[in-house]
Amino acid sequence: MKILGRVLVGLGAFLVVAAVVALTWAPGAVKRTPIDVDSVTVLSGEAARLDTATNELGAAEPIYALSITKSDSEASSDDTAVFFNRSCAVYGTEATEECPAFDDESVLSGADDFFATDRTTAESVESDELPAQAAAHEGVVNKWPFDAEKTTYTYFDSVTGEGVDAVYDRTEDVMGLETYVYRVEIQDAPIVVSALLELNGTYDDVKEIYVDPRTGAIIHQTDDQQRYLDDGTQALDLQLAFTEDQQATNVADAEDNIASLDLITRTVPIVGFVGGGLLLVAGAVLLLRARPRTAGTASTTHRDRTPAGR
Repeated sequence: MKILGRVLVGLGAFLVVAAVVALTWAPGAVKRTPIDVDSVTVLSGEAARLDTATNELGAAEPIYALSITKSDSEASSDDTAVFFNRSCAVYGTEATEECPAFDDESVLSGADDFFATDRTTAESVESDELPAQAAAHEGVVNKWPFDAEKTTYTYFDSVTGEGVDAVYDRTEDVMGLETYVYRVEIQDAPIVVSALLELNGTYDDVKEIYVDPRTGAIIHQTDDQQRYLDDGTQALDLQLAFTEDQQATNVADAEDNIASLDLITRTVPIVGFVGGGLLLVAGAVLLLRARPRTAGTASTTHRDRTPAGR
């Protein structure tokens, strides 16, 4: 009984300590941007671009877009995640795993990007590990922070190369997952419409970004943008959104990550405090029962019962 009591007390103490660790240390350790990212995000939609022969927009054609993101695990650190991203918009409907060569006639646009983010806040930061050609970034880039709030975040817009406001707009369900929807609105932003033709102009965009607030993962995104030449001629009218398959994949990944977070930050503390407490009590009871009893000293008075006169 004594051995069992000691075992229960030891196991109970271990569970309580595990619960304390799960509440105090684990959230900061697990709620950080991973540095083993290797993902391909697929969007689909349509785009109409300027026909130089008529100086008017041509007919809208189906397009798909890829955003290929890979983390550099060796360049990343405990505090900073370093990423490479290749993005492209391509005429067609059959998306591939890689972008075609940027000079391919099917490619509407394409770009490479290098950036680093704080693994806790998800905001872009400077890093000596980035290549010299990396452009400066501002705000969140490829995800929101864990436990995202219903507020305004600075979001990096790759077209303007600047941080813009992503304003919380509403809560919306995406395939059973509750998301926060942030709205980005850009109007008359000066951009280079065509670097090849050296044409400047302006850019309008309305983007809605659906974020899982628990993990900060982007689940869905829509994009409605227009580009104009300086003389007001419209050069591009484009609409893109995550495909349904992409949304389903993102929802499944988010649910798996939420389950892992709940296990560490909720289930372990509950089991630790409740189960550990019960084991400590049971062990203590067994140890008390196993204590040897101290024999009491009985004092007995013996009287001489010898008959008188003997």
